[in-house]
Amino acid sequence: MFWILTCALALAVALLLGLALMRTPRNAQTAASYDLRVYRDQLKEVDRDLARGVIGTEDADRIRAEISRRILASDAAAEETGPEGAGGRAIGLITAAVAGVVLIVGSLFLYARIGAPGYGDLALADRMALAEEARQTRPSQEEAEASLPPQSQRSDVSPDFVALMEQLRTTVATRPDDIQGHRLLARNEAVLGNFTAAYQAQARVIELLGPGATASDWTDYADMLILAAGGFVSPRAEDALTRALQIDPQNGPARYYIGLMLSQIGRPDQAFAMWQQLLVEGPQDAPWIAPIRLQIEEMAFRAGFNNFVLPDPDELAGPTAEDIEAADGLSAEDRRTMIEGMVSGLAERLADEGGPPEEWARLIGSLGVLGREADAIAVYNNALVTFADDDAAIEVIRDGARRGGLIP
Repeated sequence: MFWILTCALALAVALLLGLALMRTPRNAQTAASYDLRVYRDQLKEVDRDLARGVIGTEDADRIRAEISRRILASDAAAEETGPEGAGGRAIGLITAAVAGVVLIVGSLFLYARIGAPGYGDLALADRMALAEEARQTRPSQEEAEASLPPQSQRSDVSPDFVALMEQLRTTVATRPDDIQGHRLLARNEAVLGNFTAAYQAQARVIELLGPGATASDWTDYADMLILAAGGFVSPRAEDALTRALQIDPQNGPARYYIGLMLSQIGRPDQAFAMWQQLLVEGPQDAPWIAPIRLQIEEMAFRAGFNNFVLPDPDELAGPTAEDIEAADGLSAEDRRTMIEGMVSGLAERLADEGGPPEEWARLIGSLGVLGREADAIAVYNNALVTFADDDAAIEVIRDGARRGGLIP
């Protein structure tokens, strides 16, 4: 029914266009017919001028000959046009046929490229309900692994390393409570591509550590589960990521993988928001930033942010490697406080000394991501006044506002 309605609408539009082109008013005249009428009136005018003595006989004959020549030329042009605008109707018919073909074929091609054939329209509430249902009913870790080809160990490793791994497996099997042994086994099984064996060893590490397991221990476990499932975030992996975020709410790998899970269940809006925040916070050499940069533009499109522009790494706010090293021993709350302090320092410097539009855009985006919307709006308005005469700078400022979620 959908395709029948689509074709019918396209044909109706093409028919209307054709009728408009073929339609000729009753009093309409071709250019050639109009010229003939004018020339005949001129002949009568010559006769009247001759009768009044305004022109002589020789002049009258010469003018009549010239007008007659023009009449013959116009008459020939009128014959080529055809009676009652038949040529115009023919053009209208051809145009209508071409328009119909273009509308139908073009519509089908465009819909096949950007549409979703066979997918019914859904309200936002229905889409969110379906996403939650997909989250609850998605395959288990075992089902995801079973759907993939069997794991194969890397073939480009040296025989010595393979022999050492065999010894390590034997040793760990005889020492089930050796945390370091299981940790080393998990890491090296992952290097070999044996991700199932890797997460099994990492699970034993977490079991032995008990409440002492760190956020990194849980994210390593989730990472191995996800790799074993071919990139799919299973319920077991989500549980491990949740444990990591309970210990460290700012944990970068866990937040990246939660965003990946949200994209897989049909919530690109939440995934985009989470990845955008990670991208702004940095640091730009963090291992989760590269995969985010590769995927966030598509995620923004799926989330409805058509104006999103992937920022240059140099324009993004975020602590440097030295800042991260200095904050290594801080709690999640203290790290956030440190980042807010750096943002406040940038705000003070721009207020006192000014700076390039890229720094203003960086500050606006950072304030928006940190939830300080009122401050971000104030800085945004100030920047618009500061760079009022520079269109290029204004566009940079607006990009920063988009990254901070202030404008669409």
